[in-house]
Amino acid sequence: MNSRKFSVMAALFLGLATSYGQSNLLNAKTPDEIGKKTAAEDSLDNDKPLPYGYIGNRDVLFSKKIWETIDLNQRINYPLYFPTEDSGSGGNLGSDRKSLFNVLIEAIQGGKLTEVYDDSYFTTKKTLQDIEKSFFFEEINDLGITIYNRNQGLKKYKGMNEDEIKADLRKNGVLTDEHFTTSRLKPSDIAAYQIVGTWYFDKRQGELKYRILGLSPMGVDAFTKARATAGEDVQPISLFWIFYPGARDVLHKAKAFNDKNSTASITFDHLLNARRFSAVVTKEENIYGDRGIDEYLQENAQMQLLEAERVRDKIRNYEQDMWNY
Repeated sequence: MNSRKFSVMAALFLGLATSYGQSNLLNAKTPDEIGKKTAAEDSLDNDKPLPYGYIGNRDVLFSKKIWETIDLNQRINYPLYFPTEDSGSGGNLGSDRKSLFNVLIEAIQGGKLTEVYDDSYFTTKKTLQDIEKSFFFEEINDLGITIYNRNQGLKKYKGMNEDEIKADLRKNGVLTDEHFTTSRLKPSDIAAYQIVGTWYFDKRQGELKYRILGLSPMGVDAFTKARATAGEDVQPISLFWIFYPGARDVLHKAKAFNDKNSTASITFDHLLNARRFSAVVTKEENIYGDRGIDEYLQENAQMQLLEAERVRDKIRNYEQDMWNY
C-alpha cells in the first residue's frame, strides 16, 4: 500500500472516529455552538442503525430464547447506569449525557417509543399513564386527613367522591404539598435491566448469532418505595418491557459514555447488540412453562450461577458440535 492510499484511509477512519464525538467541539467560538453540525455535516448525515438481515425459518437450525439480568452495580455496566440526574435536567453535564433509563423515558413521554408492554412476551401494551403510576405515588398524611375531615362535610362537596374533594381542596390552597407524602422513582433507583433475546444458528453463514427481543428496567416502584420501612430489603421488579427492534432508532441516536476515549462514544444500540455488558442467565424457554432458575434452585445463589453457566455452555456447545464429525 503506497503512502497516498494510506493517508486517504487514515483520514477516513479519523473522520469516522471523530463523528461519534461531540460535534463541533474544537471549532466552536461560543458554548452555544457546541453540538451543532455544520451544513456539510448535515448533508452527509445519514447515520441509522445497522439493519438486521432477514432470517428465513429454513435457515435456522437451532434457536433458544434466553432471559438475562444486567446488574448495574458491576463496573462494566456503568455506561448503562450513569449519569443519574433526572430525565431532561442534564445538570452540568449537558443534555447529551443521559443514562439508558432517561433515554427510554424521554422517548416514551415524547411519543417516539410506543412499543411498551407489561411482560417479556409482549402481549399487552402499557400506556404512558400506566407507566407513570410506577414512577410517582402520593398519599395524604395525618395532618392532611385532619384538614380533609374538617372540610368534607361542607355543602358544596355533597355528592363528590374523596378524590374530587381532595383535588378541589388542593386547588383552593386548603391542602398543600406539606399535607401529602410523596414518592418518586429516580434514575438512581434503577438497579438492573432484564434482557430477553434469542440465540440461533444460521446455517447459511454457519455461525451462532444473537438477537435482542426485549429490554426492561428493574427498580422499586414508587408505591413500594413509599411504604417500605427503613432498612427493609425490597426487591426490584420489572417496570415495563420495551420491544427492542422498535426502539433501535431511539437508542441509536443516544450515545453512551466511553471512559477510555470520549471522542469515540458508542450508541446504546451498538453497545447492546455487541453485548458489551455483563449479564447472568435467569431463565431459558423450557417445557415447564419457561420457569426461572430461581424457581427450581431456590435459596442457593451458588447453584443458580452454576446453572446459568450450564445454560450458556449448552448453547455454545451446539455451535461446536456442528463442526464435529
